[in-house]
Amino acid sequence: MTDVVVIGVGQTAYGMVPHRTLKDLFADAAVDACAGVDKGFDPRLVEEAYIGTLSTGGSQLGNFAPLMLEAAGMIGASAVHVENACASGGFAFRNAVLAVASGRVRVAVAAGIEKMSDLPRERNRLWLGVSGDVEWERLAGTNFPGIYGMIARRHMHEHGTTKAQITGVAVKNRFNAIANPKAQFRKALELEDALKAPILADPFTLSDACGITDGAAMAIVCRADMAHSFTDRPVKVAGSGAGTDYVAVHDRDSATRLDAARRAARDAYAMAGIGPDGIDFAEVHDCFTIGEILAYGDLGFCEPHEAGRLIEDGTTRRDGKRPVNNSGGLIGKGHPIGATGIGQIYEIVHQLRGTAEGPGRQLANPRRGLAHNVGGSGGSVAVHILEACA
Repeated sequence: MTDVVVIGVGQTAYGMVPHRTLKDLFADAAVDACAGVDKGFDPRLVEEAYIGTLSTGGSQLGNFAPLMLEAAGMIGASAVHVENACASGGFAFRNAVLAVASGRVRVAVAAGIEKMSDLPRERNRLWLGVSGDVEWERLAGTNFPGIYGMIARRHMHEHGTTKAQITGVAVKNRFNAIANPKAQFRKALELEDALKAPILADPFTLSDACGITDGAAMAIVCRADMAHSFTDRPVKVAGSGAGTDYVAVHDRDSATRLDAARRAARDAYAMAGIGPDGIDFAEVHDCFTIGEILAYGDLGFCEPHEAGRLIEDGTTRRDGKRPVNNSGGLIGKGHPIGATGIGQIYEIVHQLRGTAEGPGRQLANPRRGLAHNVGGSGGSVAVHILEACA
């Protein structure tokens, strides 16, 4: 297989921007990505493009993917709309990487976009619900907060995880978002206040959940042997893995682990030739606070019963042994669904290049970063490992 590198990444600021169109947001991410290719990049070089989105794609707009490429000046490239729930961006990135790794494509783009502010509250509830098992979960009266709430309660029962440890994820990630100029929620959250916030779905309060977000992100990948004609700072895609599981939680062997994430991580580690100890930092899928707690165990950073302690002892803080969600994660940075997986790549590339914006945000000489993007409550997961080139 051909080695693949990232040569440029771009992202809009995340937030609620009802006055901006889909094409506006996508064009902004594309301009940013092309500007990140320091020796210059002609958008017409793109041969394949994979664009992740959940709600603003095929159900609302015909020819969605070519319409986005039109806004980016990439007319003529093969365009594919990727929909895999909240992991749409991660799978778009995986498809672009595999296209180049196959040897048939020299330059490809992975992108993601979501315009959640365009939808009425009832529609947001509907299409978030259909990311689960519609027949056996949503129609039985559950929703995503409820499903993740049940997972959290079971984790507390099986592993002794405390509510303060779970909500501590939100406190950490909201703190990290303060310094990120592209994050949606840039205000500190105190643990005491978070625990007293209105109940969302037991044991969650509103502080345990991500918000409604608009945004777009893009990554440009190419063959490694072409990289230096574009940039002196390529970032290698060292590992890529993906997995699926039963969509309904009640069909799984366990409610306190995501086997799809474990499969994806196993394959990504094997491809990179490393284990969990080789990861310096990670961006993981914290749509709800328990999502990050699950990720610690699923990615091999600790045993499941130790996950809560990583929050308490500061291991995953920005200044800890293995920072997690330095960007602010989904809870702090924001979760524009189709863009989330690409936004994780954006953060990791900038960290590995030493160009992370924001006071105190740049980590000290990281070598490898991991992105973990979950679809729904774990029905599909993509994991990628990126590595700084020597």
